[in-house]
Amino acid sequence: MRRRTGWALAGVVALGWGEWLNGRWSRALVGPGGGGSEAVVVLGYRNPQATANFVNRWRVRAGLRSVADSNVRDTRVIFSGGTTGTGAAEARLMADYAKSVLGFDGTVVLEDQSGTTWENVTNVIPLLEGADRIKIASQPAHALKARAYLRRQRPDLAERLVRSADYRPGEWLIGKPLLALYGLWTLRGLTGEERRIPRQPAAVAPSRRSRDLSEDASGVSA
Repeated sequence: MRRRTGWALAGVVALGWGEWLNGRWSRALVGPGGGGSEAVVVLGYRNPQATANFVNRWRVRAGLRSVADSNVRDTRVIFSGGTTGTGAAEARLMADYAKSVLGFDGTVVLEDQSGTTWENVTNVIPLLEGADRIKIASQPAHALKARAYLRRQRPDLAERLVRSADYRPGEWLIGKPLLALYGLWTLRGLTGEERRIPRQPAAVAPSRRSRDLSEDASGVSA
């Protein structure tokens, strides 16, 4: 009985740890954003088959819900990923899935030459220049890696990064401990600075003297 309880407790801890770590990664290297235009970059996963595989289908959905969660009207979705083997480019397969299956009718741009995450970032940079807000959609660790790469290559564009909707509590719950372990391995080359969650400035309440001066000024102007 104790052994069974111990295993159950260990499972709960593992699930909680995976949930917490993936959520933390989704909040790193992003800011509040602003402006009237937005680019959502969806990163591809190796896809040797003729249609989008399970991982790429999920990434497309995460990218499109990142558009749905936005109040910005001028949004373009950039699918990034090259060819695996002799098949079609990942970008093309993801775009086809977004349009033909999910019915997405927004602006789509393809980047179909990349074979690595570094190349994904390098090749989408020209497509990001005019965007006020930039979102990167993938599994949280992978998206963080891409944001860190953008920060290395173009710090000015990295200042425009905002959160995508690629993390939701409870989604992929059973698999999140494994995703967390794999993420730790893939992020081993990032510095502590690159994994840091930015602190939002706290709202400062006006002092009593400031309020008195404000009231005095209001009274004079009246």
